[in-house]
Amino acid sequence: MERQEIIDGLVEILKTVRTIDQEKLQNLTEETDFIADLKTPSTEMINIAAKAEQKFDVEFEDDDIDDLGSTVKDIVDLIIRTKERA
Repeated sequence: MERQEIIDGLVEILKTVRTIDQEKLQNLTEETDFIADLKTPSTEMINIAAKAEQKFDVEFEDDDIDDLGSTVKDIVDLIIRTKERA
């Protein structure tokens, strides 16, 4: 799975999160920070991770979620690592 495919999938997920400014999703890059740039509440990050698990058919370890950074790159890397482990 290509990184851009994952980013596109994340954008689809983020479009369903009403606390995120939809305008900011148009310029989403791997450097975009969920908390600083998109003003995503930290509690919403858990829901985003759960939706990513469903969308990409992966299951994150609890430690992975605990150690997850707040950039798009962090979650893209996690999805790729999790798929490789499967």
